[in-house]
Amino acid sequence: MHNLSDTAEHILPEIERIGGRLATARDAIGRVIFGQDEVVEETLITLLAGGHALLVGVPGLAKTKLVETLARVLGLDARRVQFTPDLMPADIIGSEVLEESETGRRAFRFLPGPVFCQLLMADEINRASPRTQSALLQAMQERQVSVAGQRHELPSPFHVLATQNPLEQEGTYPLPEAQLDRFLLQIDVRYPDREAERRMLFATTGAAEEAIPTVLNAPDLIAAQRLVRRIPVGESVVEAILNLVRAGRPQDSDIAGLEDLVAWGPGPRASQALMLAVRARALLQGRLAPSIEDVLALAGPILRHRMALTFAARAEGVTVTDVIAKLTEPLR
Repeated sequence: MHNLSDTAEHILPEIERIGGRLATARDAIGRVIFGQDEVVEETLITLLAGGHALLVGVPGLAKTKLVETLARVLGLDARRVQFTPDLMPADIIGSEVLEESETGRRAFRFLPGPVFCQLLMADEINRASPRTQSALLQAMQERQVSVAGQRHELPSPFHVLATQNPLEQEGTYPLPEAQLDRFLLQIDVRYPDREAERRMLFATTGAAEEAIPTVLNAPDLIAAQRLVRRIPVGESVVEAILNLVRAGRPQDSDIAGLEDLVAWGPGPRASQALMLAVRARALLQGRLAPSIEDVLALAGPILRHRMALTFAARAEGVTVTDVIAKLTEPLR
């Protein structure tokens, strides 16, 4: 537990400085990505918290454009991999090749794959085989890869933004629940409203495209991530996080009838993710400490991929969103 007043005077100038630069970065992204303010905010929260995000939405909602724009604005080295059923682990992490020198001496040399970058877009991650998915998820978790017994560290910072199409399930391999937990947030990308789509029409079909400025760089992002972990969290917010996550577990919950709806609930990783994400949201908005409002705003993105409904609940048309709304009611 932090002493808020002691911490405040030490980190307030830093919060104001970094918060201001983040606001500039957010504005720059918003000039290119229209009508997706919530998606931009949640993606930046993921990066500030040092995590990875799963972007779920139908094709054509500028998910790829978002990653390209983020990389430019944050000054990160980005790569993109289109996941397909025949993609192999070596296509992502790299492989060893046998080389012969001029003297005839043979030796293996490691050729790094696209995972050796700071921001990796894994497009349609559920199209690749489980073996390829797990190679990427291992890199996400350990921030290193092992090839032929040799460990290779990934660059810092290292973030994965994976996309998934929720509708087209033909020829896909859904990510197992235990692996979904590796993503800090699941960000649902919805259609833009009419006014945003109108602005997009003019901006994207004109002669000139908006120039994207570089606002931050990799060391700035790492400094912001360190600052996030130093932001104080009040006792009421810690209690709200614990109450919310524990209420989602049928065996711990006080909510009547939850065991009929939820097959299994969020684990301790959900509490850790919320604790980091609410601090990141406070920093992004230039505030000294997170509030209950931050917990409510992030409950959906943190919990929706960490819970499974019972067959009976699905048959009755209950969704995870309905259950999360029930869990957050006591906090409102």
